[in-house]
Amino acid sequence: MSVSGEPSFRESVDLMFKRATALMDLGPGLEEKIRVCNSTYTVRFGVRLRGKIETFVGYRSVHSEHMEPVKGGIRYSLGVNQDEVEALAALMTYKCALVETPFGGSKGGLCIDPRKWDEHELEQITRRFAYELIKRDLINPAQNVPAPDMGTGEREMAWIADQYARMNTTDINAKACVTGKPPHAGGIQGRVEATGRGVQYALREFFRYPEDAAKAGLSGDLDGKRVVVQGLGNVGYHAAKFISEEDGAKIIAVIERDGAIVNDAGLDIEDLRQWMNRHDGLIAAYPHGTHLADGAAALELACDILIPAAMEGVIHLGNAANIKAPLIIEAANGPITFGADEILRKKGCVIIPDMYANAGGVTVSYFEWVKNLSHIRFGRMQRRAEEGRSRLLVEELERLSSAQNLGWQLTPDFKKKFLQGSDELALVRSGLDDTMRTAYQAMREIWHGRADVNDLRVAAYIVSISRVAKTYQSKGL
Repeated sequence: MSVSGEPSFRESVDLMFKRATALMDLGPGLEEKIRVCNSTYTVRFGVRLRGKIETFVGYRSVHSEHMEPVKGGIRYSLGVNQDEVEALAALMTYKCALVETPFGGSKGGLCIDPRKWDEHELEQITRRFAYELIKRDLINPAQNVPAPDMGTGEREMAWIADQYARMNTTDINAKACVTGKPPHAGGIQGRVEATGRGVQYALREFFRYPEDAAKAGLSGDLDGKRVVVQGLGNVGYHAAKFISEEDGAKIIAVIERDGAIVNDAGLDIEDLRQWMNRHDGLIAAYPHGTHLADGAAALELACDILIPAAMEGVIHLGNAANIKAPLIIEAANGPITFGADEILRKKGCVIIPDMYANAGGVTVSYFEWVKNLSHIRFGRMQRRAEEGRSRLLVEELERLSSAQNLGWQLTPDFKKKFLQGSDELALVRSGLDDTMRTAYQAMREIWHGRADVNDLRVAAYIVSISRVAKTYQSKGL
């Protein structure tokens, strides 16, 4: 327990886990087996940089091997520590079970400020970190498959994949050792924006049920909803961009490390992102909004939806009572502490939990892993066959119209869309949308079907833990 009275991130995850298992009937010892982290490997390695040896500390934690490989990102941050990595690994176990990807949970991290090093230096550091993990099978297509996380992206994953291939020259499935790679290096279309796209699909599914929206005092769909986004990194940027440009939501505030930009008329997310790219990631001088030096205060703005999309623990005992948003969707991992969760639920706030809301990344990572193992891109076999069948139907309809003098014609826009076969990106989005819908329906079945379950987080944990338990039981435990 911290000095502030808050449990640590790891403790928060365990407390939320126990809140769910108290409502379940797990066999003796099975609850503890599911809860505990199986192993954590700590590595300290040196890299010669700028004329001296720099020593770095990294972690790879495996929470559950009820299914293998285990899956989870690698983050680069000065805040990385064993407690955080183990908590994130646990969340990955529950997240994978919830969205039915056949993985156990894992997580990795390197205690580093990636902005301090140039690209070549980062490559040296990444390759050495990967080497330390690969030689212990903590990166392996069949055992442990990392992905991008905070501070890492396609570039780092490509370096790791190449390092694995250099060390395993005869492994035909080498590219499947890591996901989140660039498309030209074995990646998959739609992976970069997958987590943000998943947040969009999660919100769409929530608003498909008027009774669920009513629990948050909301109605209709995303159109016109006032939204505050905390963190305009990969996840927050894509989530904000998609719901504003495609669904009509109004982003009234964006919170970043140098404060917040507020515009009640709505922010142009693409314009703001381009500004940040030109100004070292800073937003303070952005001309199309009012700057608040105290960015955290913007979490307390009156809005319809709050999207914390950066770090864990940003909503805590100190500010939870002041949060006005009736609906919070956790695009980040663990942005609401256990104590804050209690306060918000008592206020009637609806929380769409992290293990569901940000599962788009691992879902599309699963698609990429399957693609790498199958050695064929999605859509290659069926796309033209789909186009051919659609064309036969269109031509027959047009022939009948002409023969019967009906005088009607299909609009060119409809014909173009209907005749287009599904490419890889379309299939990825379809699979992600289906996954987010199915997972939400599993949660709400518990949420609405059990009198002792009053929130989506407990419902999500119950669904996930039940699935993990069944897998362990099938192994004879």
